[in-house]
Order: sequence, then structure tokens, then C-alpha cells
Amino acid sequence: MSNGAARTPGAAFVIGTRGSPLALAQAHETQRRLSEALGIEPERFPLEVIKTSGDMIQDRALSEAGGKGLFTKEIDQAQLEGRVDITVHSGKDLPNDLPPGLVIAGFLPREDVRDALISRAGASFAQMPAGTLVGSASLRRQAMVRRLRPDLEVTLLRGNVGTRLSKIEAGEYGATLLAMAGLNRLGLAHHVTAALPVEEFLPAVAQGAIAIVVRENDEAARAAADAICDPQAGLQVAAERAFLAVLDGSCRTPIAGHARITAGGIALEGLVLRPDGSESVGGSGEGVLADAVRLGTEVGREVKSRLPAGFFG
Repeated sequence: MSNGAARTPGAAFVIGTRGSPLALAQAHETQRRLSEALGIEPERFPLEVIKTSGDMIQDRALSEAGGKGLFTKEIDQAQLEGRVDITVHSGKDLPNDLPPGLVIAGFLPREDVRDALISRAGASFAQMPAGTLVGSASLRRQAMVRRLRPDLEVTLLRGNVGTRLSKIEAGEYGATLLAMAGLNRLGLAHHVTAALPVEEFLPAVAQGAIAIVVRENDEAARAAADAICDPQAGLQVAAERAFLAVLDGSCRTPIAGHARITAGGIALEGLVLRPDGSESVGGSGEGVLADAVRLGTEVGREVKSRLPAGFFG
């Protein structure tokens, strides 16, 4: 359907999504979970594919073009206009603040949060020859690679998962990094050279989490989302996004954060890096589950208080 299509007659809920293979895989997962949870045939949850500004900009880093909202703006508008009811987003693509009238209803059960190394130049960063060209669209990944191996050549690599993998196979780049979650959802995990431990390579905030967004006053869509969303994933991402919000995180700021559920509650580790990887400031904390947002806020404030002047300059 086009952006201006009318709402599908007979639909229980229309699902709005981007059109990339990964976005469609996430939308189909949402469709399947809704069908199973509500006992309604999948066809009554039709997909409305919406092209976003982020999909159309391929010649430069998103940090130079406007940041995270580039992947959500047109989808948000369709939802506010009533053309779609439930929208599906990669959690790490969501801006800190949604437009008035829209809310995050929750997150599907979380996938593998780790980053994956896909390399023709060595089975690990340690084995790569100096000067190896590593491509990534993420400033966080770029900064963390530079921190690990300042002698590697790190550059921009845009495009969907398939495009990036094909450029590695063609030898245009020695290596790249992608989310394990996306590769798993696309059935492409066999391309992975190494899954990077969280302890060594902290992931993006909300990595591996699929966010479900609804209109604030749409109680039926909220109830449907409640039937498929995972409370633990919601608490993890709430802590991570609170950490990000304190630091005014955007695509222009290399920030990592990961929360995990523990026997006693929830633990969070966060990290901020200079874009060139030369310096980083991290923090961590633990709290009870009900304090997930407060934990993220406190760790964010503690890290922010230790950032040198002009850290991002």
C-alpha cells in the first residue's frame, strides 16, 4: 500500500512498518504474535509499508541528516492520521521523545543483544591486519572499534543488512558489525564471524528489542499490544532509554547501554565515548525492578557528571 492508502476494511488492526527486509520480518513477527494471542487470522492484521526519510538517504551518515527520527517521522504521521493502528520499530531507532498522541505500548520478547563481527580480514579484532577497512553506519560501533584498534581504518557503510553483507563478500570492506538480533530474524546468522560479548562490546540502547507503538487513546490497540509484549524486556529498555535521555543521546553521540534482569532486580551498564574512541566514560548500577527508570536516570547523571568539558566537541 502507498502512504496515502485508506485503512483496510475488515482489519482488526493495521500494522505500520518500514519496507526493509528486517523491518518486514519484525512486522510479520508482530502479526504472527497478535494472531496467536488474540485468536484472529493473520490476514486481519495487514501490513502498511511506509517509506521513511531514513530509507531514502543512503549517501551520508544519519547523524548528518537529522538522526533517529528519520526512521519514524512518516510512520508516526500515518499513525496519528489513523491510517495505521499499531506500528513496529527497532527499539534502537526510536527517538527519546515520541510525538504527542503516541506512546510505546511495550516490547516483544528481546532477541540476542550482542553485536556481530562479519569479517574477511580475521576471526577477531585482534587478528585483523593494521589498516583493515571496517565499515559501519553506527557512531557507537565506529568509536568502539577505534577504541579497540586505533590502527584500523573505520569508515561509513550504509544500507540494509543484505547490502552490507554483499559488500563484505565482494571484498569492498574487510569487516563490518551488525546486530545479532537482526541476523537471527533474517536467518543470516551463518555469516557471523564472531558474536561480541556484551562485557567487551557494549550494545546500543534497546538493541534486539522490537517496540510496539500505539495511539495514546486507542485502548483496543493497547490491550492487543499487552497480549504480546514482554514486561521484562520493557523494564530493561526503560532503564536503558532513561540513561540515554539524561545524556541527550542521538545519532551524533556514541552511547552504549545494557540492562539485565538479576535475581535481586535490575542492573545497568552504560558507556559514552568520544567519536574517535580515544576516551570513554562508563557507569553502572543496580536497583529493584520498579525503579528501572530511576536507575537509568541515576547512572546517566553519574556518567554525565564525569564527562570532561567539550567531550563531544
